[in-house]
Amino acid sequence: MNEINNTEIINNNAATTNWFRTAAPYIHAHRNSTFVIAFDGTTIASASFDSLIHDLALLSSLGIRLVLAYGARPQIEQQCTSHNIPVNYHQGLRVTDDASLKVAKAVIGRLRLDIEAKLSFSLPHTPMADAQIRCTSGNLVTAQPVGIKDGVDFQHTGKVRRIDGQGIEQQLQQGNLVLLPPLGFSPTGETFNLSLISVATEAAIELGADKLIIIGNDYSELARELTTKQANDTLESLPEDEQATLQAAIQALNNGVKRVHLLDRTMDGALLQELFSRDGAGILITPEPFETTREANIDDVGGILEIIRPLEEQGTLVKRSLDLLEMEIDHFTVLERDGSIVGCAALYPYLDNKAAELACLAVIPDYQDLGRGKQLLATLEKQAKSAGLTSLYTLTTQTTHWFIEHGFKPAQINDLPVEKQQFYNCLLYTSPSPRD
Repeated sequence: MNEINNTEIINNNAATTNWFRTAAPYIHAHRNSTFVIAFDGTTIASASFDSLIHDLALLSSLGIRLVLAYGARPQIEQQCTSHNIPVNYHQGLRVTDDASLKVAKAVIGRLRLDIEAKLSFSLPHTPMADAQIRCTSGNLVTAQPVGIKDGVDFQHTGKVRRIDGQGIEQQLQQGNLVLLPPLGFSPTGETFNLSLISVATEAAIELGADKLIIIGNDYSELARELTTKQANDTLESLPEDEQATLQAAIQALNNGVKRVHLLDRTMDGALLQELFSRDGAGILITPEPFETTREANIDDVGGILEIIRPLEEQGTLVKRSLDLLEMEIDHFTVLERDGSIVGCAALYPYLDNKAAELACLAVIPDYQDLGRGKQLLATLEKQAKSAGLTSLYTLTTQTTHWFIEHGFKPAQINDLPVEKQQFYNCLLYTSPSPRD
């Protein structure tokens, strides 16, 4: 029994160590970043909300500047129903009459106090121990009435007119967490009920946030990674509420927010997984592709070495010294994902023969069998074709079948360029012509 327990402890320790090592680049990258995180009333009412609060406290402790926008739709509806107050919506917005506004103010105020209380929790032996989070709110959102649309008077329902970015920034600089309720105030002293998504989006834009994170539906019908163009092309296929969220994401990205993340409220730890792992746990929307294939530069040498060293030790790849790799870096193409090199390949042209050698094709283990090798191959084939080359060859001893499956055929040593034949010591496979 002791041996089993000791083994479990060792395995757990190893897993914890590996996780921190993997997360370390993200911990460094996120420090002093500004995140606007939106969560709806359904999330607040869920059993997992306490865990989310714990995760938010952890982010704050890591030096991430947090602005939290929260919603209250189900709570307001529940109170309106219990007081026999009609609940009306138009175009996804609540029609807020006098009675509804009174309920909304009471419910939103109570939720604010509840959230602040949870963020103040700091008992020993809990995830919030010694957190000491200072949370602040106030009249940081100026609003104006929506007015009348399609003949419907929205009354006390408003839209964001201005976010007090300077006021929020002052609080963030003091290390405070800023809480934004779905309420706004007019210069004439009126209070307006606002959309959570609009408050979060406008705040993210005003602050130039590094991330806008929206916690709510699971969005399982969306691809895991989208560009703004792809997101826009997807809009019509979504339900009305999800369309509004995706439109807000596009608006944020088109106005300077660097990334938008959509997370499933039912997934425990989704926020931490999304922020501290390469593949995340939700939907990532970016202005440009999250994963790109590009020409390598001298700064990529370290990333390439991390990929090829294990394969060199196994004898799968020919060993290359650091000096040689630096000299030949212009021949390399890399597959970059979220700033990390996850694959590489090299192309050595022999113009007199109208041929090129494909070498050093490698992908890190986590991304093998996911089409990344094929993606790199296709990129280098296009490079060869654009250079006027008519054939590719590769020398391999352990990846024969992979190249055959991708159109290569066995060749003879005489098919090699003369200057390459003297280095021949392995099996030769050739592709007759680079494909489009």
